[in-house]
Amino acid sequence: MTQPIVNAAWLQSKLEDPNLIILDASFKENNSNLKTDVGNIHIKGARFFDIKHTFSDTTNPLPNTIPSPKQFELEARKLGINKNSIVVIYDNLGIYSSPRAWWLFKVMGHQNVAVLDGGLPEWISQKFPVEAIPENPNYSIGNFETTFNPELVKSKEQILENIKTKKAVLIDARAENRFKGIGDEPRPGLRSGHIPGSINIPYTQLLQNGKFLPKEELIKILKTEKRPLIFTCGSGVTACIDLIAYELIYTNPKSVYDGSWTEWGQLENLPIEK
Repeated sequence: MTQPIVNAAWLQSKLEDPNLIILDASFKENNSNLKTDVGNIHIKGARFFDIKHTFSDTTNPLPNTIPSPKQFELEARKLGINKNSIVVIYDNLGIYSSPRAWWLFKVMGHQNVAVLDGGLPEWISQKFPVEAIPENPNYSIGNFETTFNPELVKSKEQILENIKTKKAVLIDARAENRFKGIGDEPRPGLRSGHIPGSINIPYTQLLQNGKFLPKEELIKILKTEKRPLIFTCGSGVTACIDLIAYELIYTNPKSVYDGSWTEWGQLENLPIEK
């Protein structure tokens, strides 16, 4: 894929492509208290990509952290995904969790992947085909293979080092009140504030009606920067929305601080700003 997003008309035109795999990466619940119920339906032929339980490291106390390459490969094969699959990912909020799934595929070396702009709501509004979600779907095992790209993932140690070196720009996708430390964190036990030196671009500013703003509007919001970009948020999910927005405009190297504020905010020895 040459672009990280595709529109509903493009996807509808590809439904008969035997290499197409449509993944539903919706969260059943989210910490932003966003309404997710669109009924027990999905895009025709879609397969559920469970970020929280299957495509994350469930042995890690932090939520949504990346799984091992071996686990990702095994679970992707169970979904019938192949090395040559064209993967299109959506969620039921328009744009929310699907960019995280897109980023996971990038981390695992699969380049032929995109997010459906507008997600399921846009698909439904276009009256494109949907179906009831099957209870126990069964797929032919795929031959997907991972090639792990560690440069796309950052640890707290690397963030600490970057505070000193300032070699990369850290972009926080959380709401402004959380960034400034004047709003409560949705997860208990976390300090308020932000990582020193980071800048705030709330992901909600980049979306309208569940779709990314046009590029000419994104350019007005996204700061021009030549250094590499590191994205963070509450738990590494909405950071990927900001990442894709930048990917639409700029070619800087981009990565995600996987632990995000859920890790940083609970560790008293790590510095914060307000």
